[in-house]
Amino acid sequence: MAHGEHATAAGRSRGVLAASLALTGGFMVVELLGGFFTNSLALFADAGHMLTDAAALGLALFAIWVASRPPTPAKTYGYYRAEILAALVNALVLLVVAGTILYEAYARFRTPRSVWGLPMLVVAGAGLVVNLVSARLLHDHAAGSLNVRAAYLEVMADALSSLGVIVASVIIVITGWTQVDALVSALIAVLIVPRTWSLLRQALNVLLEGTPAHLSLAEIEAAMMAVEGVRRVHDLHVWTLTSGREAMSAHVVVEDVRESDRLLEALHGVLHARFGIDHTTIQIETGPPAVWRIKAPGPPG
Repeated sequence: MAHGEHATAAGRSRGVLAASLALTGGFMVVELLGGFFTNSLALFADAGHMLTDAAALGLALFAIWVASRPPTPAKTYGYYRAEILAALVNALVLLVVAGTILYEAYARFRTPRSVWGLPMLVVAGAGLVVNLVSARLLHDHAAGSLNVRAAYLEVMADALSSLGVIVASVIIVITGWTQVDALVSALIAVLIVPRTWSLLRQALNVLLEGTPAHLSLAEIEAAMMAVEGVRRVHDLHVWTLTSGREAMSAHVVVEDVRESDRLLEALHGVLHARFGIDHTTIQIETGPPAVWRIKAPGPPG
């Protein structure tokens, strides 16, 4: 498959990412203004979460553009890893945002501040609608791209946080208990952490060239061994270039090296059909790798 944005899962999601970015970025400003107007930390927290959503969406779009650049002699794989680096940066930013919100929530719980509940309720309700629309746009594309999945999870977490802000605003309107604003802010921060940690682990696994979580080396080896004429598989490695694009290399010991063309075609077909691996490097061998031994000189005759 040619290098380019159509070669990546994220590249096929450019339209929905752009639409979600416009919705999220636009309403983030509304929530910031609402937070200033109502003195609500929960709205600020939700706006901060929306800021990370907007950053994730913007980074994903940037990564699509970078990944579409062709490979060069200095970068033979092109710029596929830009998407993974963007996901890593996004995860680190989210952790910082969550820590900041928790710190401020603790301070506000100890020293309550007045919060205007009714406008807070209106802004939070509108925020929930925006999050649900963005989530619907991203849902069908979330399975194929790490960055799109990150954006989708953050938008869903935002929807939950918006729901929490709605509940807090109702409590403030009815009871006047403003400390619930700080409690909901802390809850929003706690909701951010597990998803962010999962995203961070996935990004690091890709950068460390770990085996993709959805693939099994044992199953891949068994499928290759099932090809007629294959005796043994060794030095098998599978890693991720970018979301939805895996690579594999292996040494394959065969019965008859004269059948190399047929065997390579059969192996490539199995790897593509069963595991979705298109980028393969297979070395055909007729026996185990040679082991060279250097004989120590004996005692002088």
